[in-house]
Order: sequence, then C-alpha cells, then structure tokens
Amino acid sequence: MEFFSHLPILTSFALTLMLTLVFPSLMERLHLPRPVGYILAGIILGPSVLSVLNPEGKVVTFFAELGKLLLMFFAGFEVNIAKFNEARHRAATFGLLTFSWPFALAIAIAATIGYSANSCAVIGAILASHTLLGLPIVKEKGLIDHEVAVVTVGATLFTDMLSILVLALCVPIHVRGFDPAGVLVTLLWLAIYVPGVLVGLSWLVKRLLAVFGTSRVSSALIMLLVMAIAAQVAEWIGMEGIIGAFLAGVSLKRAFGEIKGDDSLEIMSQALFIPVFFIAAGFLVDFKIFLATLRDQPWLVLGVLAALFGGKWLAATCTARLFGYGKPERDLMFALTVPQVTATLAVALVAYGTKNAAGERLIDQPMLNATVVLVIVSSLVGLVLTERAARQMKQAPPAPGPAGTANGLPEAASGLQSES
Repeated sequence: MEFFSHLPILTSFALTLMLTLVFPSLMERLHLPRPVGYILAGIILGPSVLSVLNPEGKVVTFFAELGKLLLMFFAGFEVNIAKFNEARHRAATFGLLTFSWPFALAIAIAATIGYSANSCAVIGAILASHTLLGLPIVKEKGLIDHEVAVVTVGATLFTDMLSILVLALCVPIHVRGFDPAGVLVTLLWLAIYVPGVLVGLSWLVKRLLAVFGTSRVSSALIMLLVMAIAAQVAEWIGMEGIIGAFLAGVSLKRAFGEIKGDDSLEIMSQALFIPVFFIAAGFLVDFKIFLATLRDQPWLVLGVLAALFGGKWLAATCTARLFGYGKPERDLMFALTVPQVTATLAVALVAYGTKNAAGERLIDQPMLNATVVLVIVSSLVGLVLTERAARQMKQAPPAPGPAGTANGLPEAASGLQSES
C-alpha cells in the first residue's frame, strides 16, 4: 500500500476524518461504543493496512498524547460531586468491592499464565475500572437519581482512581526495578500530590476565573492550562500524566461548582484529539498477531473475560446484600460496571508503551490484544444487560430501600428534590 503512504497531507487528513465519522457511527448502529470504530479506523489507516498515517509522526504523536490527557480529564470532570456526596459511604464501599474482586481474579489468572508480579498488578488494574456506557440508558428510563445509580456513578471515581494509582506504582518499578525506598517515595509523593491537586488546583481555578472571567475562550484556556500543569507535575515526580489529567478534571468540577462551563473544548476534544488517541491505539493492533492470540492463547482471552464478569458480579452481589438492594438493583449495578473503555484503554496503552532497560514491555502484545477483545465484548454485553436491568426496575413496584431512604434515595436528597 505504498501509494497511500505518499498521499498529500490534506488528502490524508480528509480520509482520516471520513473514517472517524463513518466507523464510529457504524459501531453505534451495532450497539458498540464509538471508540471501537476509532480503533478500527486506526488499524486501516496505520502501518498494518494502508499506512496513510505515520505512527512516529510528530503531529500524530502530539494529538494522541493530548487526546489521552483530555480523555482522562473529562472522565474526572464528569464526576458529579453533589450526587457522590449524597451516597459517598455506599459508593466508597461498592467502589472498593468492584475494584477488588476483578483485581484479585485478574492477578490470579495472569499469575497462572506466567506474567510477573508487577505485570499481574497492572492487568488487575486494567480490569478493575469501568466506563459508564449504560448511563444514557439509565437517564432515558428516568432512573438517574435512583440510589443504585448514584452509588454506581460514585463508585466509578474510586475504581478509576485506584486503577490509575496502581499504574503509577507499577511503571517506575518496571522501569527502574523494585526498590522499597523508591516505592515509599512514590507513595509519599502520591500522598502529597493527590490532595495538593484536588485542593490546590480548585483554589487556583477559582482565582483564575475571578481574574479572567468565564467567557468561552477563558474557560477553555483555563481548563487546558490546569490539565497541562497537573499532568506535567505528575510526570516530574515519576508518575503518568493521565493521573494528573484525571485529578485536574475532578478539581475543576469542584472549582466550577454551579457555574456552567463552556463545552467547546469538550466538543473539539471529542471530534479530533480523543479520536486520534484511539486511532493511535489501532496502530498497535497487528491482525496477524491478534488472530494468533485468539488461536494460540484462548485461555488468556477467556480468563480475562471471566475475571471481569465474575469479579463485577461478585461485587454487585456483595453490595446488594450489604445494603439490602433487590435483584433488579443488583443487576443494574452489575450491568453498569461491566463495560471497559476509557480508563481500561488508557492504562493498557500506557503499560504497553512502558519498557525497561532490557526493552521488555510492562504488558505484552497478546495482553493488549486481549484488552481490545475485552473492550468490545464487555461494551456490547454491558449495554444489553443495562437495558434489561433498567426495564426490570421500571416494571418493579417501588421498594422501601434500606433504612433512612425513601424510594431508593437518601431522605435528605429526596427532600431537596421535592423542594426544587
């Protein structure tokens, strides 16, 4: 396909835009998430097929890096602080359980296959997070303010945070080797950095908003500036930039409060930068190796899927029994936490790109391929299960819920809603 590798730059750009418009729309018709379409576009545009885009090109590399940071930034920015505070204790409990079960099962399976302890921890982190792909279905059914939805949304903050923190510990260990003193230093930096970003950047953003105003341009520039600062500081202290980007998103959400932020930056990110990040992920997929992984290592793929579904199911079941939720509520919590897209791909790609002095990757190509299968299968199954669980909850009679609740909502929250 040498002809396509010498296309004029504007022709290559137009072809890229066309595929990023067509493939994601096609995926949505198949009830799959849009990122799957971007990855498919990357496979076709990359060196495995047409070689339209150069994976080593400075523009592609910069756009992909910026897209990765913006992806995690908006994941943090979407955290609803008010709703999280309504049920923070239950959200924390569910978040820990829905992180711990898949994490432990994935480590056991990866260790059985032969991965190192450090790689096992990263593989566990890849499976432990989740993406709320089914949230639009919950909104459509009028269940977005139901307690189990609030708890699950809050739990997402914990799973994503813990997954990224595990990555932050494992990357320096892989690069420089295990050093107890180094691990302690990393933990110390995390203990300083995380609250510093959440509190310090919130204060800084409020000052910047007061000085420069909340116009479209000012808001977008402040968001980019704060994200870049948080990501750069994270890299200075030996962590990944996506950690800073995610925390910056949470911090800005706190700072903006009731101020309606401009969505122009998010629109541009969703239209250009984030798609390029997923397209760059498609560059890494080699069809020959991908099919060889499915053929030669089916137990890896099946083990990863079993760890995900089994772990998320156990977490939802334990939480439902602990707080007295019924079967429809349990099923909805399970269904919402099954899809793996955002944090999963971000952690997997960072781990795949991390090499030690011997040139060994933190996770190998077969594990990256298994992650792509995981994203597709979990997204499809998760959306189907969310639709079914939401329909069952709508048909079921109102449950009294645990003590201190009314119609599945905390009394305080219920009262606030009735006043509004």
